[in-house]
Amino acid sequence: MPLSHYACANCGFWQLHFATPPDCPVCTDVRNDLPEDGWHFLPEAEIAATHGGTFRSIADDLWAFTTTPNLGLAGTGWLIVRDGGNIAFEAAPYYSFQMLEQLRALGGIRFLAASHAHGYGALFQLQREFAPELLAIQREDLGMTKALRVTAPYDDTLELAPGYTLHLVGGHYAGQAVLHDAPGRRLFCGDVFKIDQDDTGRSQAISSHKAFHKDIPLTHAELSRYREVIAPLDFDAVLTPFEYAPEIGRDTALRALDDALSRPPGVRRMPL
Repeated sequence: MPLSHYACANCGFWQLHFATPPDCPVCTDVRNDLPEDGWHFLPEAEIAATHGGTFRSIADDLWAFTTTPNLGLAGTGWLIVRDGGNIAFEAAPYYSFQMLEQLRALGGIRFLAASHAHGYGALFQLQREFAPELLAIQREDLGMTKALRVTAPYDDTLELAPGYTLHLVGGHYAGQAVLHDAPGRRLFCGDVFKIDQDDTGRSQAISSHKAFHKDIPLTHAELSRYREVIAPLDFDAVLTPFEYAPEIGRDTALRALDDALSRPPGVRRMPL
């Protein structure tokens, strides 16, 4: 039987399988909710026929790609446009023909990476379409990458290009990593932080979670690891797989971690 890609209708995680997968490793994990109506997996052809997408310029060197209608967790695919080859970090749940054409118009993708499984989206599709020089995933998360081919597993850090460095932070997932964009003074932080935003996209509160849906907190050791990695990095904005938060720089991020470390483990959304 031929192998095909299937997306979980509940969370959007893609699997490569001979037939409909038996379950979803993201949904069966404590960090996500199980589907209330049972398993439902969508073959790639069905997604391609029913979903489109949008893209928008955030800055001269930064674009955001989203899938419409929402698929699964509805994450964002970020594209950093640079002379030495573009960097895609995280991925939209699926890329329509128009989204792929826009990526080509912007120069394609040379480097591909993601923070952890909640940001993988359709990485497999970007790898298939653009054959990037490398696809980097931290080694602790390789067990979630069956739908794609990791070409650059790494330990604690990996410099994708001068000024663009992946750092292992762990915590939310054992292999969770952040991407520090030094030239753009940005931190692509994965799910290190959850940013609550209003309808206009203005950030209202910041928090950190082991599991967002169930408000499971991180331990002090995990929070300390976040702080140890983030403290030396200069940035004026954070980007999660779901939010762009230009109001949150390094000082605010560290203040949120210090707040969490100052009390017994528990989730608190620190107002901004």
